[in-house]
Amino acid sequence: MPGNLPSIADLLKKKTADSTPAPVTVAQTSTEPATIPTATQTPGPTTSAPASVVEAPATPPPTAKASIIIGGNETSSKLTEKMQNISLRERETEVERASQTKKIPYINLKGFPISPDALVLIPEEQAKQLKAISFLFTGPELRIGSTQPEDPRIKELAFELGERHKTNTAVYIMSEESFVQGIKMYDALPKIKPIVKGVQITEEEIVKFQAQMTDFSSIAGVLEHSNVTDVIAVVIAASLKLGSSDIHIEAEEKGIAVRFRVDGILQDVAKLAADQWKKIIGRIKLISSLKINVNDQAQDGRFTIYQKNKEIDVRVSTIPTSFGESVVMRLLNPDSIAVEFEALGFRPASLKKLQKEIEKPNGMIITTGPTGSGKTTTLYAILRKLNTSDVKIITLEDPVEYKVEGINQSQIDYSKDYTFAKGLRSILRQDPDIVMVGEIRDLDTAEIAVQAALTGHLLLSTIHTNDAAGAIPRFLSMGLAPHLLAPALNAIMGQRLLRKLCKECKQIVEIDTETLVDVKKHLDEIPEASGEAKVDTANLKFYGPKGCDKCNNTGYKGRVGAYEILIKTVDLEKTIIEKGTISEYDMRELGKVQGMVTMTQDGLLKAVDGITSIEEVKRNLGL
Repeated sequence: MPGNLPSIADLLKKKTADSTPAPVTVAQTSTEPATIPTATQTPGPTTSAPASVVEAPATPPPTAKASIIIGGNETSSKLTEKMQNISLRERETEVERASQTKKIPYINLKGFPISPDALVLIPEEQAKQLKAISFLFTGPELRIGSTQPEDPRIKELAFELGERHKTNTAVYIMSEESFVQGIKMYDALPKIKPIVKGVQITEEEIVKFQAQMTDFSSIAGVLEHSNVTDVIAVVIAASLKLGSSDIHIEAEEKGIAVRFRVDGILQDVAKLAADQWKKIIGRIKLISSLKINVNDQAQDGRFTIYQKNKEIDVRVSTIPTSFGESVVMRLLNPDSIAVEFEALGFRPASLKKLQKEIEKPNGMIITTGPTGSGKTTTLYAILRKLNTSDVKIITLEDPVEYKVEGINQSQIDYSKDYTFAKGLRSILRQDPDIVMVGEIRDLDTAEIAVQAALTGHLLLSTIHTNDAAGAIPRFLSMGLAPHLLAPALNAIMGQRLLRKLCKECKQIVEIDTETLVDVKKHLDEIPEASGEAKVDTANLKFYGPKGCDKCNNTGYKGRVGAYEILIKTVDLEKTIIEKGTISEYDMRELGKVQGMVTMTQDGLLKAVDGITSIEEVKRNLGL
C-alpha cells in the first residue's frame, strides 16, 4: 500500500478547484482514525474539515432523563429507525477499527459524491462480484473501496486499473452498507445500448414461431393471425427453418403472394389479404433503408438479421408491377456456403484431378454456369481449403455476399470507378498468394487475371458460359491472346445443382423406354480414361420422389452439384496456341480424349447411385 496518501478531502478539494467550483456535502469521510460518537455521547463540533468536506452530525442519543413514551405506530416506527441507525454506526465503527488494526485506509460512502467517471471504471457485474467500488478518480489519483481489501483479486484489479489509466491507485476498506450505497449509484448511470441496424430476431422469437410451423400449409395460418411487424419475422423464421434461399412477396390483383425458393424451386407459402399490402411494403422498405414513398421505381436495399451466433445479411430488391410491387429478399445465410470441399459432390476421380490443380502455386481455375448454379459455393469451398496462416488470400466481389475469416474481401463500387479491372490491379500490389475475382466480364479484367496467373498467383474466377467447353472460346472472343491464355489455365469447371432425393421417402421408379435409351447412350459414352467404373446398363435401377413430412411432401431435400472438369493438357495448350480460335465442339472432343465426364453423365451417375432422379437430371441438364 503506498504511503503518505493525500487525504480524500484534499483530493476532493483539488478536483473541485480543477473544475467548476461547487459545494459538496460528504458524510463522515476520513483516512485517519476518527472518534465516532456513541449512543451516550454528544458529538463535538467539526473543527478542521475543509469547506468542501463537512462531517455529518451524528444523531444525539437520548439522555438519561429523557422519557420515552411508547404509543402508536409512528412512535414505534421512529424507535425502530433509531435503533437501526445506531446498529449501522456500530458496524461502521467496527470496520473503522479494523482499518486501524490492518493499517488500511477507511472510507464511508454514505452521502459520498461518487462521480460517474470514477464509477464506470469497474463494470457493475464485476463490482458486485468483487464487492468493490471505484469512488474517486481525479486523473492522477484513483481510490477503490472494498469490503475485502486484502483479497488478491482486489489487488490485481487495482494494479490493472492503475496500469490502464496511468494513475496512482489505493484501496480502502469499507462496510457492507457503504458497498450497498455505492452499488445503488450504478442505477443513475446512463445505460448504453448498441445501435442495431436491422431486424433483431431473438432465438426465443424464432423458436416460438417455428414451433407453430410444421410444413408450408401451417405457415399460412401463422401469418393470418400475425400483425404487420410479426409478419416479416414469421416469414423470415419460416424461411430459415425450411432452408429457403429467397423470399418472394408479390402484390397481385386479389391478394399478396408469399413464395419461398427452396432447393432452387419456387413454392407457394401463403396468400395474404390485399388491404395489408401498404403496411407490409412499408415495413419492408423501412428495415431495408429504401424510400417508402417511391413505388414507381426499382430499388435495392439490405438489412441484417442478428442471431445469437451469426448474422444473416438480406439483400432486398423491389420493382413496380401492375398491382403494386414485387419484392425479392435474398438470404445470405453463412451456413449455406459452409460446405466442405470434399462434400461438394465431386466423384472420386474428378475430385482427385481438381485437388491436384488447386494445390499448384499459380494458374487459373475457372468455374462456369448460369446464375444459381452454385459457383460461389464451390469457390468459397476451395478458398476455405486453401485458407491457412501461411498464405494471403484476397477476393474481389460484386457484392461481398459472405464474410470468411482470414480472407481479405474487397467489394466492387462502380460509383467510385472501382471496377474488377482496377481492383485487380490494386490487389496484385498487395502481395497475395491466392486471388479470387467474382467474375471475368471484359477484356481488361481477363488480361490482368491472365497476367496474375502467369506471375506466380493462383487465381480463381467465374465466367458465364453454359459449360466448361464454352469457356475458352468465350475468352478468345473477348480478344484475349491465345499464347497468354493457354499457359495461364489450370482447369475449367462446368456445374449445375441437382435436388437430392429425400432419403426417408425415395422409391424405386420405372422410366419410359425412350428415356432409358438416352440414359444408356450417355452412360456408355463415358470415356475409359475418366477413371469411372463401367456402368452395367443392362441392370439399371432408378429412384424417384414420393413426399413425406421430412421433405415437406416434395420428395427432395437438399442439393448436390453435377460437374465436369476440363484439365489443361499439353495437347489442349498446343491446340489453343496453334489454332488461335477454337469451337465448343473441338473443346468437347479434346475433353473426351483426356477422360472428361460431362455434367449430364455426372448427373446420371448420381441418379444410378440413388442420389437424385432422372427427372431432375432432365430438368437441369437435358438428355
